Amino acid sequence: MSLHRILTVALDSDQDVVVVRQRARQVSELLGFSQQDQVRIATAVSEIARVACHQGSGGRAAFLLGRNLGRLHLEVSIHPGTGQRHTARAPGMAEGLANELNEGLSRTLPELALISAHRLMDSCDVEPEQGVVTAVTMRKALPPHVIVDSARLADISTRLAGSPVSNTLQELEQQNHELLATLAELRERQEDLLSLTRELEDTNRGIVALYAEIEDKAERLRRADEMKSRFLSNTSHELRTPLSSIRALAQLLLDRMDGDLTGEQERQVQFIAKAANDLSDLVNDLLDLAKIEAGKVEVQLAPVVVDNLFRALKGMMRPLVDEGRVELVFAPSGFSEAFDSDEGKISQILRNFISNALKFTERGAVRVSATYDAQHDTIAFAVVDTGIGISPENLQLIFEEFSQIEHPLQRRSKGTGLGLPLCRKLAELLHGRVEVASEVGRGSTFTLTLPCRFPQPSPDGTA
Repeated sequence: MSLHRILTVALDSDQDVVVVRQRARQVSELLGFSQQDQVRIATAVSEIARVACHQGSGGRAAFLLGRNLGRLHLEVSIHPGTGQRHTARAPGMAEGLANELNEGLSRTLPELALISAHRLMDSCDVEPEQGVVTAVTMRKALPPHVIVDSARLADISTRLAGSPVSNTLQELEQQNHELLATLAELRERQEDLLSLTRELEDTNRGIVALYAEIEDKAERLRRADEMKSRFLSNTSHELRTPLSSIRALAQLLLDRMDGDLTGEQERQVQFIAKAANDLSDLVNDLLDLAKIEAGKVEVQLAPVVVDNLFRALKGMMRPLVDEGRVELVFAPSGFSEAFDSDEGKISQILRNFISNALKFTERGAVRVSATYDAQHDTIAFAVVDTGIGISPENLQLIFEEFSQIEHPLQRRSKGTGLGLPLCRKLAELLHGRVEVASEVGRGSTFTLTLPCRFPQPSPDGTA
């Protein structure tokens, strides 16, 4: 750490305390300190200088410019005179004295001066010798933008030499001006603080009102959601009976139970049967969604074996496969252990994945596989197709209710737009997740990942 001497002031009498305070203010001003820092430095230096003068004549105050770790700082060292001295405490006493002062204990004049210097400056070091203070060194870092070179130091020394030393009355007037300025600044800050407090109170009232409005809207949404679920449930139940009748009657006609049909009649009845089947699928999906949202769907836990699940799915999906253009492949899983879950709901999710894959794959294959992850103890069911694929901007759209992607195959094979949203909700009900990866023109991969050990509910009802 390098030091450059700026000025030295003798401390022999009380008048010298006035001089050292004035010089401290002048030096700090020339070094670019703010008005507030100038007052802090002058006060700290004068307090220590006053104590040094009381201890005897022959003291001195040295003002130096130091550099430590690339940062400039003003260093003021005050050495008491050789007269009678007050006893002081060991190094670090300024911190301890500050704590004790906060506790309301009375202190001597030197101790109070050290406490003030420690609070006003960046650092205040005491050099004791056999319990007596031999030097007090205070430091204050210069503002970051200030640059002081040798030419600037020479200019500062010249200006200090040409600056007159004011008398006690003038210094008192200066202190009064500083005190008035400080009081005015404190009053301004107090007014700003009061204004900010009122603004915060208004903001808090606004936030409280906003929370109340949000809670009210949340309650309205909850009631609307309940009404929607109730409406869907009731409507689905009301539609199921006539739909079942329409499907049964259409099948009777197609089975020639009441006599032969002409070609045109058979085609029209097939349209009726297909429309009734599509509407029945929509009603079933709506009812399932309503039940899940109402929390009325229960998970039927049982051991699930992947090979048994795949055999059942292969039999159910065979009628949908056009073997001339698309091949449905169930890959051996290599995982023979049973895991805990609801086989019916897993089958419902995979059926939806497979039917969509078959619907949107004109040529190629649909491959179903299961992979066990020992690290996370999960099993992932993947349905991979070589179909039309899905663009990145539509990957989340397909999981929104009643949303469908525009494509010629979509128009040829209309769906309800509820299958994938239902799959995602069922997966969440099974503590799993549904993911999709796709590339336009190259196919899609839908994955259902489930835990092999179904989480048990905790005493508070959460899983």
